[in-house]
Amino acid sequence: MKFSRIALPALLVVTPLLAQSPAPPTPHPTFVIADVHSSEKMRFAYPDGGTLHGDRYALRNATMLDLITRAYGLDGDNVQGGPSWLERDRFDIFARAPANTGPGAVKLMLQSLLADRFHLVTHNDTKPMPAYILTVGSGNKMKPSDGSGSPGCHDLTPPDNSGEVTPILIACNDMSAESIAAMLRDYAGGYLDKPVADQTGLKGTWDFELKWTSKGQLAKAGADGISIFNAVDKQLGLKLELKTAPRPVMVVDSVLRQPTPNPPDLAKLMPPLPPPVFEVAVIKPSKPDEKESARIDNTQVNAKAITLKDTIGYAWNFNQSDKDFIVNAPKWLDTDKFDILAKVSSEDVGNTGNHNGLQVDDADLRHMVQVLLEERFRMKVHMEDRPVDAYTLVAVSPKLRKADPKERTRCVEGPGPDGKDPRIANPILGRLFTCTNMTMAEFAEELQNQAPGYLYNPVLDKTGLEGSYDLTLSFSGRGQAMPDANSKEDTDPTGALSLFDAVSKQLGLKLAKEKRALPVLVIDSISETPTEN
Repeated sequence: MKFSRIALPALLVVTPLLAQSPAPPTPHPTFVIADVHSSEKMRFAYPDGGTLHGDRYALRNATMLDLITRAYGLDGDNVQGGPSWLERDRFDIFARAPANTGPGAVKLMLQSLLADRFHLVTHNDTKPMPAYILTVGSGNKMKPSDGSGSPGCHDLTPPDNSGEVTPILIACNDMSAESIAAMLRDYAGGYLDKPVADQTGLKGTWDFELKWTSKGQLAKAGADGISIFNAVDKQLGLKLELKTAPRPVMVVDSVLRQPTPNPPDLAKLMPPLPPPVFEVAVIKPSKPDEKESARIDNTQVNAKAITLKDTIGYAWNFNQSDKDFIVNAPKWLDTDKFDILAKVSSEDVGNTGNHNGLQVDDADLRHMVQVLLEERFRMKVHMEDRPVDAYTLVAVSPKLRKADPKERTRCVEGPGPDGKDPRIANPILGRLFTCTNMTMAEFAEELQNQAPGYLYNPVLDKTGLEGSYDLTLSFSGRGQAMPDANSKEDTDPTGALSLFDAVSKQLGLKLAKEKRALPVLVIDSISETPTEN
């Protein structure tokens, strides 16, 4: 209770006032109910979902770092501290939101869930961290906006043309300098692996076009290529430089590794929804000269000139480069090509809150494609363990650095702590990733994710090495190097290095090929001709 001192004629008294106390902070909105549990192991794990479908929210295979960055709208680099498993353990969240919940409220609900179910405790701080600083370079070349255009950027990149390098082209209207910095990180993430901070001092909003070559195509483009750095300089008159700058960070003080138990009446309060299916689908043989493509446009899936084998590989989440993931496959499965145009029911589409508006969760889409294939091609399948080629990681003469157990367990693209990047001297070593605080079992599991061109199945650890390690691995893509793990050939004269040679030479380990029983998809029956549209 507050007191106020009031002066009265001939008398000074202290009178307690019934003044209002400061209003308590408005509580965060919360989900009505939520199912939170550890994710099942997947061949290729990545966060999927995170949008509202009616009143249902689903987010699968999200690490705690993914959950925090989504809940608070942060870049991953801006989340500091926390336990070693913050980027390793994965969780599924299925929740029911109050009626008429907007996309903006979902972040607040996710914040509430993290505090309630994981007991997440954080604090804010500021730390010097690497960032790309956007400044005015040779002189601003952008046009002041008159407000007539639709705000934001529009992708004008033409479709791929027979394998030729296609530059990226965007047209942007009514963009503030701060929005330009954010846009550059979104559109040119291949170059800009750190946040972009605006220090241009420019006021108002601007219209411009920007054209550059993707990082993966820059070497192939040769003299015709242009990096995002040169494009920003020459076309916008701005400058991008990697520097260290003070940035706000969120520090994780504590968090539970296992969420608190789900409500006992979960199934009653949030009964499972019927599995999503395509509302309508048209399937027809492709024209002989049709180019392969596949995209999702709002509520439509539009695929052209795709084989059924590739479609099955996507639907059942197999590595589509693996020739052994299907058993009893007829030859035409790999040669006949089809066009598929399918419409997703609006009830199965989530509202992302951005200008694209709609999104289908990948897990739902895979299931929908499974059902479509089973119905239209009268396909019957089952999963079965069969002996297939796989690899085992063994120790020969280990060259590994012991890790600090307090560091996060993770693998990221790029050089290790020494900053050395062998790709600069030898660009054919196109892959470079660094792992910190990983056991050999975790590293073996990670290898399949980092090198799917070489490894189609999970790698088994038999190194016998205890503890956790820091390691960096650099190698060439499968199409650039001799891929056989047991090859007796000399070093590739082009300077290329296969994954197998890199593991041997750089880590002192070996990937040994063996036959191992693993799940494959067995086709019991399938029709070469789809049912009528």
